[in-house]
Amino acid sequence: MGFLDNLTGSLSGGSASSGLARSVMDMIASGQGGGLNGLVQAFQQNGLGHLMDSWIGTGQNLPVSPGQVQQALGPKVQELASQHGMSTDAVSHALSQFLPGLIDHLTPNGQVPQGGVGAGLSALRSKLGI
Repeated sequence: MGFLDNLTGSLSGGSASSGLARSVMDMIASGQGGGLNGLVQAFQQNGLGHLMDSWIGTGQNLPVSPGQVQQALGPKVQELASQHGMSTDAVSHALSQFLPGLIDHLTPNGQVPQGGVGAGLSALRSKLGI
């Protein structure tokens, strides 16, 4: 099963999950909250940089638990939950399922692209229909 299959599966929870994925992709693309670099920094500052490193690197992606997502992104998880009418547990779970593959997909050469990830996100949105 490939990345798109995994992401599509994690979004099968309905429109709230699709909206959540769209919001996360928009956040990364727009630079809101620091964009991808801000996301990397949030994980590093909360002792979870090794997870992000595995997603960006070219090796196997380490799994992340919903609790670790909450630890790294705390207020952002609460904001997304409120925005999409979901519980923080549901948002943390969804993010734990699709963040590793999303970050891996956006950093195919093992590093954050210098020109940004906008083009990669646009192509991904198109493939997913979101």
